[in-house]
Amino acid sequence: MQTDKITLQTILQQGYAVYERNHRLPDYMRRAVWAMLACRTAVLGGHVQACPDGHVERIWYNSCRHRMCPQCAWVQIERWLVKQKARLLACEHYHVIFTIPHELNEVWLANVAVMSSLLFASVHDTLVELLGDAKYLGARAGIIATLHTWTQTLLLHPHIHCLVTGGGLHEAGHWVAVRNGYLLPMRVVMALFRGKLLAALRQRLAQGTLQLPPGKRRQQVEHLLNKLGRQKWNVHIRERYPHGHGVLIYLARYLRGGPIAPRRLVSCDGQQVVFRYEERAKPHGGQPHQRTMRLPLEQFLGRWLLHVPPARAVRVRCWGLYAHTQGEELARCRQQLGQGPVQTPEPLDGVREGETGGEAHPDCCPVCGQRLVCTAILPRAGAPPPAETEWEQVA
Repeated sequence: MQTDKITLQTILQQGYAVYERNHRLPDYMRRAVWAMLACRTAVLGGHVQACPDGHVERIWYNSCRHRMCPQCAWVQIERWLVKQKARLLACEHYHVIFTIPHELNEVWLANVAVMSSLLFASVHDTLVELLGDAKYLGARAGIIATLHTWTQTLLLHPHIHCLVTGGGLHEAGHWVAVRNGYLLPMRVVMALFRGKLLAALRQRLAQGTLQLPPGKRRQQVEHLLNKLGRQKWNVHIRERYPHGHGVLIYLARYLRGGPIAPRRLVSCDGQQVVFRYEERAKPHGGQPHQRTMRLPLEQFLGRWLLHVPPARAVRVRCWGLYAHTQGEELARCRQQLGQGPVQTPEPLDGVREGETGGEAHPDCCPVCGQRLVCTAILPRAGAPPPAETEWEQVA
């Protein structure tokens, strides 16, 4: 088994060509893999950097910037975090998690874009309706929601994480804090969320805009929805936090880079992939256990590809006071909470782990300390795959 540093790019280089020949993949998946295979290679072009005094010179290839690429994730995540941290209200925040039952996974895979939209809408309507109810908060809160679709072992597990303010803006214009540190009753949240998502699915099914999973009849899907309406769904309201920074960082971690970080990859010998995962069970209140899993290369790629989002799919949404159209309301709350106006953060000047995205890398000359400058542009040496494959045209 090889001992060199393993990356997702090297795993794709070893096994993707065979996998693509044996499986029909949608266009957005093929383009995602093409981008990651080309990332930081001559295929995407680059530039030559040199010290102004001629001490050093190097070639720096461009990054693909695809949201699933681990090599390009850090800078984009940091830029998003800096902007969101500047907007956070100085109040308590809650972490709320909405998960769909695993019985809906086949429906999800047949309707990725539709199911993502319905899940976001159901979560939004549930939180806005309950938080706006005078029995609970009776105000408009701030919400940041992100979609995650995987487990630690890369299995399909669609769920939404929400950062929710522990208070909101009352219709009379004043700030209202949650009462007794209690955001919402979990049973009520679960029942309303379940009802809204199932109702949306039934409506789509009746309209004929919900694709049936392979081998399933409409009556079978209707029976499944009826069955799920009698089950308890997985909704969690975590403990309150004095501020939202920690949860925001957790949400940002999965916005880009895909379902598995490079540090979790152990080895790949062309036949099997070994990676680390965290066993979520915490016996006796202890820390999660670190385990390793060994998967055939084809199975690993199949699991990873499940989480490639369709083109233009939205993975994060801001609602209520954190919506980008609610600047005046956010400013009013900040004033009442003793905060000044939102300050536009300075653009990140600097990158990490070689990320460039096509920009001049800010490293300095190791000899004289001067900033390296771009002295030449290297053209692209390749193009992404066409929009349609031969089998798609035939089909």
